[in-house]
Amino acid sequence: MTPSPALVDLEDVRPQVDALLAGHVTRLGAELGTLGADTAPLVEAVARMLSGGKRLRAAFCWWSWRAHGGEPGTREAAAVLRVGAALELFQAAALFHDDVMDDSDTRRGMPSAHRAFERLHAERALVGDAERFGASAAILLGDLALVASEQEFAGALADAPVSRATTARQVFDLMRTEVTVGQYLDVLAQAMPWGDDPDADEARARRVIRAKAARYSVEHPVVLGAALADADAPALDACRELGLPLGEAFQLRDDLLGVFGDPSTTGKPAGDDLREGKRTVLVARALRLARARGDEATVALLRDHLGDRTMPDEVVARLASAIESTGAVEEVERTIEELAGRAFAIMAARSWPEPAASHLADVAHAAVDRRA
Repeated sequence: MTPSPALVDLEDVRPQVDALLAGHVTRLGAELGTLGADTAPLVEAVARMLSGGKRLRAAFCWWSWRAHGGEPGTREAAAVLRVGAALELFQAAALFHDDVMDDSDTRRGMPSAHRAFERLHAERALVGDAERFGASAAILLGDLALVASEQEFAGALADAPVSRATTARQVFDLMRTEVTVGQYLDVLAQAMPWGDDPDADEARARRVIRAKAARYSVEHPVVLGAALADADAPALDACRELGLPLGEAFQLRDDLLGVFGDPSTTGKPAGDDLREGKRTVLVARALRLARARGDEATVALLRDHLGDRTMPDEVVARLASAIESTGAVEEVERTIEELAGRAFAIMAARSWPEPAASHLADVAHAAVDRRA
């Protein structure tokens, strides 16, 4: 299922995080406005990126904090919401940069930032290379979002006890380092030979998932929420133990949607991951299964067309059909179920109070069962 707005609206989590993000856009507009009208497109691009998203990371952080004893309406609650906003700003930075590295045309049904600035270059009849101009602008937008994320996080912890601030800072800094290195590992994987050893391909894809997506999408937000509630070391370890498999399941679902998702809900063209040539667990398993049954036609189809950005829709559909015919989709679904089941078992064993325990589980189910 797609995460219900009600899940992130409970206790006004989304509205309050959205208000913090809107405040950031307003302040950014005022700051950049002093530098002249040419900065307006930057503010507009940040506003567009921040206007979308499910706020799942903020929700994971909030409900983990509540599950570990946090109480709404307190001074600490305001700090947790600011940390949620910092997570969303970091997500925005990652998306600005990721779209450049993946050369993605769209983001949430709209032109990606680098494409929008390419168009701006053309509309204003600017000199030089439009593509390079767009990529440069998007990289700088990501940097702006990173600055804002750090500002929001530091502000959230400004009055926190030293031990709490230190633990939370360690988690946040590790998250940022892992995502950056994970992004490099993803770029490296894209440049390596593909299809000769599907088992090695899958192992590499899963390393990328853990570093680039699983930990920062689920594990670190859940650990951050617990840390902000002054949870002890065993409780933090339990958050890590449930957060990593749940985060892997989340990303594996994303990989399925990247091939089989409905464009009207995913905001990206059908099969966009195939055109981008993403080296996913799904494709690695399809290649392994095709090889195991001697289906060299499917192996050749995938190796010849994966990453072809000029692929017409009918070829994309053929690739998707070929992947499905290998049984890879069913295998990935079973892996999602196994990973998520491991996480939910750990959740069920925790003595978390209600309604936080149920709401955190609901957000987790929405993350792995989503269709967008």
